[in-house]
Amino acid sequence: MPMTDRARAQLQIHFCVLLWGFTAILGKLITLPALPLVWWRMLLVVATLALLPRVWRGLRALPSRLLLAYAGIGVLVALHWLTFYGAIKLANASVAATCIALAPVFTAVIEPWVARRPFRPRELALGVAVLPGVALVVGGVPDGMRLGVAVGALSALLVAVFGSFNKRLVEHADPLTVTAVELGAGTVALTAMAPLLVLLPGFSSELLVMPGLADGTLLLVLALGCTLLPFALSLVALRHLSAYTVQLATNLEPVYAIVLAALLLGEQRELTPLFYLGVAVILGAVFLDPLLARRSAPTTAAEPEVQHPEVLGTSEAKQMVD
Repeated sequence: MPMTDRARAQLQIHFCVLLWGFTAILGKLITLPALPLVWWRMLLVVATLALLPRVWRGLRALPSRLLLAYAGIGVLVALHWLTFYGAIKLANASVAATCIALAPVFTAVIEPWVARRPFRPRELALGVAVLPGVALVVGGVPDGMRLGVAVGALSALLVAVFGSFNKRLVEHADPLTVTAVELGAGTVALTAMAPLLVLLPGFSSELLVMPGLADGTLLLVLALGCTLLPFALSLVALRHLSAYTVQLATNLEPVYAIVLAALLLGEQRELTPLFYLGVAVILGAVFLDPLLARRSAPTTAAEPEVQHPEVLGTSEAKQMVD
């Protein structure tokens, strides 16, 4: 029996989320510090996108005001990736992935302000529900990883900020062009900020560090296999999936990352059962949120398709949909 477009799209989106889950693993395996790691990742993606005529056509069509807006968002994207990989270096991949699961909670607070809409009680409930999980996670990591938890939470906050601004600018430009502008601006911003960033704990590294053969290969896998490949696949898959279906799939990203970290890196030996209990509480709340939103939404003949592919190339799976 031939596979339907919807079934194929569901497999594609789960494969994309699995690839996004690998970004944390690669961040741990690459021996470069967080600053040059992110700089090289962004530069490789931008260089690849610069080869596409579609990107240049979209760039020429962008009004200067919108170009500056996307460039500003790109600075936030760069800081998000920097803090995400900083959390991995300061703690481990499991901790960083768990912290990123807090992004929907921060979004619940930030997006109403950015989108200028009323605050929903359900969003407050989501924030309250994850607090016990956060406390368990903090209590379940060694003292030496606590700074990594704080940096990871900052990374999740940055996801919420730039994701909310990206949604506000949805449909104003081609997604590939948006990705090129944001990551290009982020690369320039990191280059300019490097002298200041090296003063921060966990980021004391030179920017222009040439990767060795192993790190260079992993960086190519990270930039092409875990950034641009899932970006392209997900743009196709989103045409056939509802927002609800995609939200449930993308919420699995930290699950994939934590399982992969245990299987490939043995990180479960560094963490206590309290950490994993906290992870369960956080993910339970995050998975429950789209379910409650779906039940409270007006009944329609068909579920709406995903309308926000604009952040796929810059934030892995986080906050792809409302």
